[in-house]
Amino acid sequence: MVGGNGLFYPIVGFISCVAFIYLSFGDLWINNYGDTKLSFVERNGTQFIVDGKPFYFNGWNSYWMMEHAADESRKHRIKTVLQASAKMGLTVCRTWAFNDGDYNALQISPGQFDERVFRALDHVIAESRQYGIRLILCLVNNLQAYGGKTQYVKWAWEEGVGLSSSNDSFFYDPSIRHYFKNYVKTVLTRKNTLTGVEYRDDPTIFAWELINEPRCITDKSGDTLQDWIEEMSNFVKSIDRKHLLTVGLEGFYGPKSPKRLTLNPEFWASDVGTDFIRNSKISTVDFASVHIYPDHWTHNPDFEYKLKFVHKWMLSHIEDGDKELNKPIMFTEFGLSTENKDFDPLKRERFYKVILDVIYKSATLNKSGAGSLVWQFLVEGMEEFNDDFGIVPWERQSTYQLFTEQSCKLAKIQGALPSQMTYLRKLCT
Repeated sequence: MVGGNGLFYPIVGFISCVAFIYLSFGDLWINNYGDTKLSFVERNGTQFIVDGKPFYFNGWNSYWMMEHAADESRKHRIKTVLQASAKMGLTVCRTWAFNDGDYNALQISPGQFDERVFRALDHVIAESRQYGIRLILCLVNNLQAYGGKTQYVKWAWEEGVGLSSSNDSFFYDPSIRHYFKNYVKTVLTRKNTLTGVEYRDDPTIFAWELINEPRCITDKSGDTLQDWIEEMSNFVKSIDRKHLLTVGLEGFYGPKSPKRLTLNPEFWASDVGTDFIRNSKISTVDFASVHIYPDHWTHNPDFEYKLKFVHKWMLSHIEDGDKELNKPIMFTEFGLSTENKDFDPLKRERFYKVILDVIYKSATLNKSGAGSLVWQFLVEGMEEFNDDFGIVPWERQSTYQLFTEQSCKLAKIQGALPSQMTYLRKLCT
């Protein structure tokens, strides 16, 4: 036993070094992907299901892929990030399927689309399939970046049909609801020019996300946002019954939830017009999303406090998935800011490990915590697109090792891997 334990860590270190080298020279290993076959992700109670087996995953965010694919000088970054992430055993990526009225806009004005940018999204989906990566595609932003609900309100105001100049009118203005429904229908029924498959029929797409981080602060009761989610989720399902759907919530408990007092990061979180339980219970919402940003959500600068908050925050939502919702819980964004005065890459890795460990334990116990998506992966030369959370994970071996080990630990739980998970099979066997 003692001899075995003594050998374990050197072996793990050796394997990590080999994998790190493989990341740089992987094309010598696999250079012919063929037509990767993927099945639709389904849901059975609190678990995601692929080919009849529970699906727990390790993933990431790269919101910028469509915009970069629209620019020939930056298009190569799509392959770079997909290939590198696949070699780390990651199988799910969340990205934007919107850019409203901004540079390289997909939707130039209500109902008017740039075919060049749509072809860029076609490329992102087709390229992801080649690497066995499933995509979560978000349909609009609550924030102003890439247009978001602000742009929709501006369009309605400029056309003289807007009810209010408030950004929150996005959720209740009939004209804006019509704009958004038209956008959703156009995206879901888009036929990919590279694969010939309509988006709604493509299993490369894991799920649709209605909106990134919705908040409606003008109605703290949450009724306005609840009504919008019900209407839009039903609309999506009327067009596409094959894909799963989530809202895009941050996970805050609402004003009527008893958990608001003990689990929310601070008192303000129950007053932003959302309610994790209520919003996620809607029958047309297939799984719940949660974000993790303790350094942006709380004024407490203590790092150990943040780690304890993260652990409690995750366990609470997994408990909700198991006992209240009977749905999977996906932690769709998490990050630690480099702008913290005491920032240290080692602290960030400790932060990551807390999250990855909770997901692994959830998987071992067949609980609802189904996977996590780190925010965010970049590639070399993308400094101008970095916020205070972005990483190039293969630049730091210890960070890289964290994610590859998580991929293999989750893969081991799931047993024999499908043949289409080429990189994961090679990495872990």
